[in-house]
Amino acid sequence: MYKSFFSLIIITFLFTSCNKTKNPFEIGNQHIGLLTDSTQVKDLKNIYTNDSIVKFISGDEFTGNINNIEIFEKGGKKLLTLTPKQALDSTSTIGSVRLLDARYKTEKNISTISTFKDIKDQHKISRISNIINSIVIAVDDINASFTIDKKELPANLRFDMDLKFEPTHIPDNAKVKYFFINWNH
Repeated sequence: MYKSFFSLIIITFLFTSCNKTKNPFEIGNQHIGLLTDSTQVKDLKNIYTNDSIVKFISGDEFTGNINNIEIFEKGGKKLLTLTPKQALDSTSTIGSVRLLDARYKTEKNISTISTFKDIKDQHKISRISNIINSIVIAVDDINASFTIDKKELPANLRFDMDLKFEPTHIPDNAKVKYFFINWNH
């Protein structure tokens, strides 16, 4: 009786541990849901079986080599924009991912609806880049970049292209405009 009870417990444990599914909206250092930094373009159909995949095929020399792949839910909501490392190569891996849906979150609860305070409280900021209409905050520990529109900044900081931004220059309530995961390293 004892052996059969013990065997039943072990079998139950094995079945429950095997049934653990991965959160499709979890952002990790080398994955976003089932998408990983080693996923090839040709494998996207298997990962996003319930979603729509739209590939932009460049045919004009003025568009450059950008070959973005957009992922939509069946209802039409845009989830992600993927940029392969090599254009027009089905064996290429994904170089960067632009997260568009707020359900995608890091384990520290950072998403597209986060503020600058959320980012700086949860992660070490690696660098801040000053570009024309926005600033880009790099967080190397999660391979992420967050773009904040300069409209979120005080007026005296918006137009100085030579200004080296420090975290103290950015208001805590500044909203994230774009959230990227970069796997180009």
